[in-house]
Amino acid sequence: MPPPSALVWFRRDLRSFDHAALSRALQAHAIVHCVFVYDRTILDALPRSDRRVDFIHASVAELAAELERLGGHLTALHGDPAVVIPQLAAALNATDVYCNHDYEPQAIARDATVAATLAGAGRRLHSFKDQVIFERDEVLSQAGTPFSVYTPYKNAWLKRLREEPGALAPYPVDGLAARLAPGVSHLPTLAALGFTPSNLATLSIPTGMSGAARLFDDFLPRLANYGAARDFPAIKGPSYLSLHLRFGTLAIRHLVRTVWELMARGAGGEGAAVWLAELIWREFYAMILYHHPHVISHAFKPAYDAIVWETGPQADAAFEAWCAGHTGYPLVDAAMAQLNQTGYMHNRLRMVTACFLIKDLGIDWRRGEAYFALHLNDFDLASNNGGWQWASSSGCDAQPYFRIFNPVTQSEKFDPAGRFIRRYLPQLDALNDKEIHAPWLLPPMLLAQKGITLGRDYPAPLVRHDAARERTLARYAVVKTPAGR
Repeated sequence: MPPPSALVWFRRDLRSFDHAALSRALQAHAIVHCVFVYDRTILDALPRSDRRVDFIHASVAELAAELERLGGHLTALHGDPAVVIPQLAAALNATDVYCNHDYEPQAIARDATVAATLAGAGRRLHSFKDQVIFERDEVLSQAGTPFSVYTPYKNAWLKRLREEPGALAPYPVDGLAARLAPGVSHLPTLAALGFTPSNLATLSIPTGMSGAARLFDDFLPRLANYGAARDFPAIKGPSYLSLHLRFGTLAIRHLVRTVWELMARGAGGEGAAVWLAELIWREFYAMILYHHPHVISHAFKPAYDAIVWETGPQADAAFEAWCAGHTGYPLVDAAMAQLNQTGYMHNRLRMVTACFLIKDLGIDWRRGEAYFALHLNDFDLASNNGGWQWASSSGCDAQPYFRIFNPVTQSEKFDPAGRFIRRYLPQLDALNDKEIHAPWLLPPMLLAQKGITLGRDYPAPLVRHDAARERTLARYAVVKTPAGR
C-alpha cells in the first residue's frame, strides 16, 4: 500500500500556478498526486475533429511539462470521472481528493457522485472557489436574495471587492512544489482519445499557460482603448482571452488584480473599467445559472416560454441557412463563416447573429444556443445561455422584446468599410463600402457588372427585416399579459 497522499483533480483549471485546489492540497499533505480526466461523458458526443479537444490536449501537455519541472507529474485518464477518480484515489491511497468548484448542474451532480463514492471508502472530496472572484451567495441584494439585474449586481460586486481586496490574493504553489509526487506523466494521444487534429494550429490559436500569458501581455497596451474598439470586428479590440478563461490556463485573480491596480493608479484609461465590467458579466451569468438551473432548458422569465416559434420544413431550412451563413445579410453571414471556420465569433456579432435567428427568422433561441455550444471554442454554458436569453429577451436583464437589431444598420455602424465582411465573404469584394451591407438593393444589372448574381454567387435575403420585425412583435405579444409583465 502506498503511503497516504492527496490527489488534485484538474478540470477547467489547466495551470500549475495560482491554483486554489493545488495550493490547498500542497499545504495540507506531504505527498500530492495530480490527475486530469478526459471525460467520456462529454467527449463521446463531440465531432471527431474538435478544436476544443485539440486545445485541451495541448494545454494538458504543457501542464504536465510544468508539473514535471516542479518535480511532480500528471496522470491523464480517459473515462467517466465518477468512476476513475475514486479508483485512482484508492490505487494511490489518497485520503483526500482536491478540485475547484464547477457551477454547471451536470458538474455539480458529477461531483456529488464522486464525493459519495469517496466517502463510502473513507475518503474526502474538497472543492474550492477558483474560476470566479465571487461565487454563489457571496454577492446578494440587501434582501439577501440573488440579483437578477446586472448593474446592481456589478455595483455590489465592486463594493465587496473594495471591502475584501484579499479576494484577489494568489494561491502559492512554487514554494510547496517539493511535496508533488515525482514520476513520469502519461498522456494519451489524440488518436487514442478517438480524435483527429483540427485546424487549431493552422489558425495559430495560442494554447496553454504560455499562450494565455502572451495574449494578456499583448492586450494590456490595448486596454485603454478597449471601450472604443471592442464593438468593431474588423479591428483588434478584444482580449481574445475567453478560451483561456474557459479552461483556466490563466487565473481570473491575476486578470482582475492587474486591471484593479491599474484603475487604482488612474491608469488603464476608460477601457479598464469597461473590460472589468465584462469580466463581472461572466460572474453574473455563472451566479444566475447556479441559482436558476432551469435556464438550461427554459426561459428565465417563465412568461416567455409561451412564445410560439417557427417550426416545420421552412423553419428548418431557414435555420440551416443561418448555420451555413447563407441568410443574404452579409454581416450575419460573415459572422457565421467566422464561427464555422475558426470556432470564434466577435462578441458584437454574437448578439447580431442571435437576434437575427430569433427575431428575423422567428426560430427558438435554444436551437441557436445549441449550435453555438457545438462550435464555439470558448463555449461556457452560463455565458452562452445568458447571451442567448439576453438576445431573446427571455433572460434576466435582457434587451426588451421590442428591441430588434436591424442587421443592415448594425453592419453599417460596426463594419462601415465592410472590412470584416470582405474577409469572410470575398465574393462581395467588388461592392463598395455602401453597397456591401445590402447587395440586394442594387439593380441586378449593376450586380452582374460586379460579377455577382443573387442566388448564385450570394443568397438573396431569407426575409425582409421590416416584415420580420412586425411578425416578431406579434409573436411576442403573448408576454404582454399581466403574468408576463
